Amino acid sequence: MGQMQCTPEDAALRPDLILIRSYVTYKGFPPDYVNNYDISMIVNNIKVGGVMRSTSGKSFPTCEVKLCFGEAMGISSLSSCGDPERLPELPPLDEQRLQRAALHLQQKLILREWLRDHRLQHHYQRLLAVEVASLEDVYWLEDSRASKILGKDWQLWSGARQNLPTSKAQLDALKAQLWSTVVKSSQHQDAWTWGGMLVVSVSVAGLVTLAAMTQPSLAPEARHSLLQYVTGKYLLPANCKVQWDWKDPASVGGTMCFVVRFFQRNGQPYPICDTDQFFVEVTEGTRKVVTISELGSSTDPNNANIAKVKFTVRTAGQYKISVLIGASHIAGSPFLRSFLPGAIDARRSRFIRPASTVICCAGAPTLMHIEPRDEFGNSCLFDQNQSDEALQGYQVAIYDLHGVPVEKLQHAIVFAYDRVNSRVSVTALFPEPTCLRAVISYRDQQLPNGDFDIIVLSSSDTTLVHKNIASRKHNICYEAKLLSIFGVSKNKPRKVLCYVGPKQVTIKEMILKFIPKRIATFRLCPSTKFHFLPQLVSQLHGPVFIIDDGAQPKIELASKDRNIIAATFTHFLLKNIGGSETFKDKQDFFYHEVRKFHASYYHEKMALKVQREKILESSMKAAKGFSVSDWCGNFEVTFQGEQGIDWGGLRREWFELVCSSLFDARGGLFCTFHDKHQALVHPNPTRPAHLKLKHFEFAGKMVGKCLFESALGGSYRQLVRARFSRSFLAQLIGLRVHYKYFEQDDPDLYLSKIKYILDTDLDATDTLELYFVEEMYDASSGQLSKTIELIPNGAKTRVTNATKNQYLDSLAQQRLCNSVKDEVDSFLKGLNSIIPDNLLSIFDENELELLMCGTGEYSISDFKAHHIANGNSAEFRRVLAWFWAGVSNFSQTEMARLLQFTTGCSQLPPGGFQELNPQFQITAAPTFGNLPTAHTCFNQLCLPDYESYEQFEKSLLLAISEGSEGFGMV
Repeated sequence: MGQMQCTPEDAALRPDLILIRSYVTYKGFPPDYVNNYDISMIVNNIKVGGVMRSTSGKSFPTCEVKLCFGEAMGISSLSSCGDPERLPELPPLDEQRLQRAALHLQQKLILREWLRDHRLQHHYQRLLAVEVASLEDVYWLEDSRASKILGKDWQLWSGARQNLPTSKAQLDALKAQLWSTVVKSSQHQDAWTWGGMLVVSVSVAGLVTLAAMTQPSLAPEARHSLLQYVTGKYLLPANCKVQWDWKDPASVGGTMCFVVRFFQRNGQPYPICDTDQFFVEVTEGTRKVVTISELGSSTDPNNANIAKVKFTVRTAGQYKISVLIGASHIAGSPFLRSFLPGAIDARRSRFIRPASTVICCAGAPTLMHIEPRDEFGNSCLFDQNQSDEALQGYQVAIYDLHGVPVEKLQHAIVFAYDRVNSRVSVTALFPEPTCLRAVISYRDQQLPNGDFDIIVLSSSDTTLVHKNIASRKHNICYEAKLLSIFGVSKNKPRKVLCYVGPKQVTIKEMILKFIPKRIATFRLCPSTKFHFLPQLVSQLHGPVFIIDDGAQPKIELASKDRNIIAATFTHFLLKNIGGSETFKDKQDFFYHEVRKFHASYYHEKMALKVQREKILESSMKAAKGFSVSDWCGNFEVTFQGEQGIDWGGLRREWFELVCSSLFDARGGLFCTFHDKHQALVHPNPTRPAHLKLKHFEFAGKMVGKCLFESALGGSYRQLVRARFSRSFLAQLIGLRVHYKYFEQDDPDLYLSKIKYILDTDLDATDTLELYFVEEMYDASSGQLSKTIELIPNGAKTRVTNATKNQYLDSLAQQRLCNSVKDEVDSFLKGLNSIIPDNLLSIFDENELELLMCGTGEYSISDFKAHHIANGNSAEFRRVLAWFWAGVSNFSQTEMARLLQFTTGCSQLPPGGFQELNPQFQITAAPTFGNLPTAHTCFNQLCLPDYESYEQFEKSLLLAISEGSEGFGMV
């Protein structure tokens, strides 16, 4: 390096020379080095023996002047000022003061660059005068003071401040961008010179004064200040740690908890608070899991830097846990944690058998399956080493028709684990023909569908049954003896013929041995059941069985060919419903058959122009001349007076509007048995005069249209937005209506009258005189209008203990069936024009509702927006927060149970929680640790106080699981 002389003019362009000169002065070098600006001598002497000597002969260690032209240490430019690692070696106290001054200068230059970007740089000195020295200070300058300082530029200032980021991470990014501009811009040479002189001069003379001046703006409780940055006393996400309270992988079912410990940049604990933007997100696939976060500790100050996070896991799988502070992840986040299914739960496991009666062939194995599931419905998986564990606990009990265990056949049914399909195989192998009953259980608890009949046929009988099924003739019949009908036993059994066909089972009696007379006909559907009775010694006519379809009086028969009749019936039934009695299989079969039935009709577009204000009337008018082919078309809906092209959205809106108009009790076509809007709807026999039977026929066609569209699948799928009474659904599939339907359809009547009659000894009391009549009262005057006899001469027939069930069934038949017969017939006329009745009959009434209306869809946001919370104590607010966290993680089944527990019904009105009347109420109960209670008359849920979230969640789940059915609620 050659000789270099530095004049004051040169120093204006080389601020690094000023830095070196100032540093030399600060460290006490001889004045001749400073006054003559003999910088080159200093630089050259740095490398001489590790010692620098002056003209007077005084020596200095090299480390004292290791400044840098291109070296890695020291302050030679403004960009080095904010980097503590590049400061020259100074005494510790001076080094800390110099760091603070450098960072303060950096903040001021960033502020000036930000002002320059918004054409406000000429106000820089005025802002410094009022202690606005950084971007953070901009947030805290009051509008009244700012308007006085900036004058006509107030609008520019206001807009610029509003555009400042609100999160710390975004603000840090903006400051980094501005600082880069300051360092790189050639327009800031004056700042370099001024900055370099300021940093060093402050370090020697005025550093303490500057720190004292800026100290008010460095208050830690105000914001992340310069002092906090310098000392490291601020929350650093990278330093935070997570402590897990479980080992990975864990089992589902519990409340999982983990602890987050917060630390400052300097490694000291950081007391976390609500303003630190601590956030946890737990997801499983696309599903979000709600979490509960408890910050700090109210009892132990040493735990002020921790947060406890709790969440409930009910679905097995891999969860992603993101722990963030603002927009920054803590160290290691996001975390991946796996949760495995829990232990096998007999109540949720599925025993898959083809029908309620299993048909076997003697000497040949029959295969069935069990899908083991935990209490939350997760499929339990076992590896090759756990096969024995998967089978432990399964038991089978085999009884004869007398209910006596058959010990020698207990091992005729064996279990094996199918690892490929993750299920248990159940193989039945019986050596000889017989008729038995089997019960399969897991750890002494019976499986759903685990109680079933077994008919074991000989090989010849098996061949005969398959021949019957394959035959095109429908005159397959077997002789039998009629033992009883309509509940009346025959003194002398009568000879009858039992015809079994693919559509029905018919019992006929031959008059004069050649004239057939039909006695009873049963549809071939799942609701028709065969009940096998033990054969008594006195009965010489063969094995006894009962046929009951739930719609007409059951009939008792005896026949030597009973097993062949039942087996033929079962095979025909399985053929008609797609091979299985499970709802999913029946639903798939139903959709397939509907598409097949309408295969000749093309799903072409059908224009439908309606009026929104008169949606029902205009829709009926538009579809008045539609044929079945037209109803199977793809409706393209246009609302008069509205611009819009129907790409599917208008069609779905039209379906919802029409269903609401038809099936809302306020429309008058359907009614409820009490005034609650969430009550189940039933055809209205006292409807307004302008509503005719054709409206019911149109309603049936709308339901049929929805079922047809659902069979097409995809975006065409339509659900019926209605909540039909169980007795109405039963009539649609031909089931007999009985008094037990009152329990769900009209719970007020059930509690006030039906249950009272069932619990009362009518023979021992004279205060209650009941006769087989139904008294009708005028709604307006309350006067008795007419009396209907439920049975012939019912007005003179008194109800006794022996006939109370007959009376209640007759009452249900009159109120729920006979009074709306014309309405139901019209509805079925419209429905069956699109959907054949034999396809509907494969479902029971609960399955039919599921098929038409789908599962209940519950919106937590709708729930939160439409509820009433009664209570304002701190304890109740805490429990209420726990309630929303728990409910947000509920499955659809658990949500239905909560609604059943609180409102008496698992379904919401078409309008959701908003239409619940009264509104859903959550009230504080004056107890501690008890189970929640409910007042279904007021839709009120009462929540006691609890010690922890785990205790609350366990109590709520127990309450809704054990109290969601029946009328044991308050």
